[in-house]
Amino acid sequence: MERERLEELLRNVANGSLTPDEAVIKLKHFPFQDLGFARIDSHRSLRQGIAEVIFCPGKTAAQIAEIAHTLQQHHSLVLATRADAALASAVKVISEQVEYFQNAKLLIWGKLPAEPWREGRIALLTAGTADLPVAEEAALVMVASGFAVERIFDVGVAGIHRLMANLEQIRSCDVVVTVAGMDGVLPSVVAGLVEGPVIAVPTSVGYGASFDGLAALLTMMNSCAAGLTVVNIDNGFGAAVAAIRILSGRATTSGT
Repeated sequence: MERERLEELLRNVANGSLTPDEAVIKLKHFPFQDLGFARIDSHRSLRQGIAEVIFCPGKTAAQIAEIAHTLQQHHSLVLATRADAALASAVKVISEQVEYFQNAKLLIWGKLPAEPWREGRIALLTAGTADLPVAEEAALVMVASGFAVERIFDVGVAGIHRLMANLEQIRSCDVVVTVAGMDGVLPSVVAGLVEGPVIAVPTSVGYGASFDGLAALLTMMNSCAAGLTVVNIDNGFGAAVAAIRILSGRATTSGT
């Protein structure tokens, strides 16, 4: 259940338009709903600032659709990550209301916000164009959560003047998510130039000695730029959630 829906529910009880018994019925699946093959965490957004997101690998199209339809009872927007084109097509046969974003490998039930509705801007950088699929996964998750995302792509250190040309825009954002494969140097450079939090995403892009992103991961983890946060290889979703939780924490702190 989203925070806004819970607040509305409590207001309705307070003003008498909803009885306590009716409210209990609406909350009957607290804290999760058991589908047999999955236990749906409908209150995750209340704890973490983002609703449960479906991880598609290992699940059938029918399972994904059932989980999504259950989450839709509590959330206006439901996301499923890492869906290849064949799986997405199978899901769309069962659930016609879903939209597939092929580059990001993301399934979305509901409409993405037309405009940002939460405070905070996130700069999303890629070292190269080959890093775009991972970056787009991150971008859509952050946009779905209501944040403004400044996409700044193909600014890797092979032509560092491209990064410098966008430095003012990057510095104006509250959080920076940097996606890079190959040598994975870009996040270290960025983290040494900006004040706000920088989240690094290593990708599996690169030649043989990159070891499917391991070289970029180790470079980022051994960065001399203090405070750089690093997520797993190709984990655009994890980087997005990290950025969301940073910004959500700031909003909570400023509101107390």
